[in-house]
Amino acid sequence: MSLYSAGVEYGIHCLIFLVGNCGDTREASVRDLAELQGVPQDYLAKIFTKLAKAKLVVATEGVRGGFKLARPSDEISILDIVNAIDGQKLIFDCREIRGRCALFEGSAPAWALAGQCSVHAAMMTAQKRMEDALAQQTILDLARKVGRKAPAQFNAQVDNWMNDRREKKIGASTQASDDPIIQVTDITD
Repeated sequence: MSLYSAGVEYGIHCLIFLVGNCGDTREASVRDLAELQGVPQDYLAKIFTKLAKAKLVVATEGVRGGFKLARPSDEISILDIVNAIDGQKLIFDCREIRGRCALFEGSAPAWALAGQCSVHAAMMTAQKRMEDALAQQTILDLARKVGRKAPAQFNAQVDNWMNDRREKKIGASTQASDDPIIQVTDITD
């Protein structure tokens, strides 16, 4: 079982696609991002609600509307995203069993309970290191890694794909507004 949900993975991957060629932000709808990533749209919509509540993305209005990054991509850490989607999680929940040893016959000596539990301390050190590592990585860092890994034309293909989707929405909206309005009257007195 993983510590973080699939929502964290979906959210991070989708935010990578909101980072443009120069680290700027792209706009995209949840529907388009879900289709691009092959993830469930309804689930992704809930993720983007959490990201918006955490002020990591902002909704844009109009036919071209969707979401874009709320701040520069180099200011959004992976830890910010993880905490926005899944909340702050501990990797360990200490049950303080050090005082339950059968040899203590129900009454643990003071030395057994003195100070912080060493198992708990080790786990909290690991927690801190993991959070520090996630805090040091930004969505821009990950987008650049993807950019270095992908063929040169991939980013242009993503831009073209998203632009085509937006143009189709605008075309559909324009066509709908150009349709003549036919008034219907009720003649069934």
